[in-house]
Amino acid sequence: MQMQTADRFLMLLKTRGPLTAAAVAQWLGITSEGARLQLQKLAAAGFIEAAAPTAKGVGRPVQTWQLTPAGNARFPDTHADLSIQLIQTIQQLMGPDGLDQVMTAREQAAAAHYLEQLEDRDDIAGRLERFAAIRSGEGFLAECQPDGDNYLFIENHCPIGSAARECQGICESELRIFQQVMQGMATVSRRQHIIGGDRRCVYEIVPVAVIV
Repeated sequence: MQMQTADRFLMLLKTRGPLTAAAVAQWLGITSEGARLQLQKLAAAGFIEAAAPTAKGVGRPVQTWQLTPAGNARFPDTHADLSIQLIQTIQQLMGPDGLDQVMTAREQAAAAHYLEQLEDRDDIAGRLERFAAIRSGEGFLAECQPDGDNYLFIENHCPIGSAARECQGICESELRIFQQVMQGMATVSRRQHIIGGDRRCVYEIVPVAVIV
């Protein structure tokens, strides 16, 4: 299988979660038979596996496909070893308080960087769309979806996952950065969390105008 073809399939399963062969075919604009053939090749290569069949009405259970750890590894954790080493070194040399100071400085710098790029977007939808593009460029595979009067900001991958597991404060800092990015236009809360075992991170964005 050409790797470009494999990457399209893997990216789809990464961003959309477990899918049937028919759903994959529909998303990629190919035949169901072609989708099944490529999925079988990816399974043989160890990149995907059959998820637990799910019943859907009357009839046979529906078979879906999902990424294996090897498949997820195709979306790398950016400089994982170096990040962990730096965190451990800071803790050893400066202690917990020193690490907190470094995290605070990093948080402030990141928020300022994002706000500079978002200063011309004064509406929530436009700001989230631009922010998703910025975060995707950083490897988070981000997207924004309307959810009634609210929005869902979704990150399908975490390129800093190893560092976040080593230092729990990173995820808390990321949430605060998100809140700063909205500049009081909306509240932000995390609904799903990769580090907590979910497939993706999902943030609920609630405009202040609809908060009762």
